[in-house]
Amino acid sequence: MERESRVSRWLRRGARGAAAGAAAARVREELLLAAAEAGFPLAPAAYPQDYGCSCDRIGCPSPARHPVSLTWATQATTDRGQILRWLNAEPRANFVTATGRAHDVLDVPADAGYAALDRLTAEGVELGPVAVADPDRVLFFTTTRGTPDDEDEWWPCELDCHPETMDEHPGLRWHCRGSYVLLPPSCLPAGADASVRWLRGPEHPLPEPLTLLEALTDACADYLAATEPAH
Repeated sequence: MERESRVSRWLRRGARGAAAGAAAARVREELLLAAAEAGFPLAPAAYPQDYGCSCDRIGCPSPARHPVSLTWATQATTDRGQILRWLNAEPRANFVTATGRAHDVLDVPADAGYAALDRLTAEGVELGPVAVADPDRVLFFTTTRGTPDDEDEWWPCELDCHPETMDEHPGLRWHCRGSYVLLPPSCLPAGADASVRWLRGPEHPLPEPLTLLEALTDACADYLAATEPAH
């Protein structure tokens, strides 16, 4: 029996890899479009390149976690055609979703997020979309308080977080007007398994943030107490 040549085996493996890559790209496209259809405005973001970021900033402080353009807030859209054009132009791009329009995001340390998930599930609280930003954060998507008909009715919160103030919020961050989060599925440069992925997808109705806030703040307080150095 004639043995299969190494070239034939390589071509067969390459074909399987290409098919798997095409399938993964289709799934990714479907997930992004599903988020847009749920009303989440999207804008393209940087992606991992080698061990760093695709942007041209030397020593990027937030590799693969930031929008491509400074005008991301005006770019962000739910338009299917525009999202597909961005994907076709750069298939590797991550995407952010602008908060404070269709939704807010309550962003907590991973340990606190998983503890809050257990509590909320046990209490029968309705959860909306929930994402994990490996390895360290869990994102709870909620309705927004950031687009009232009357601007005078908008109320600030000490938990409000913007891209430039995230380091000031090691516990709970409330992404509202003027902020964004990476949208699943996104890849991160920390390792092969580092990603932003859905635990519960955008098909779930958005809950009111106040229905989650007590469990999240309690879980964050326990987390911060456990991680504080002993005196």
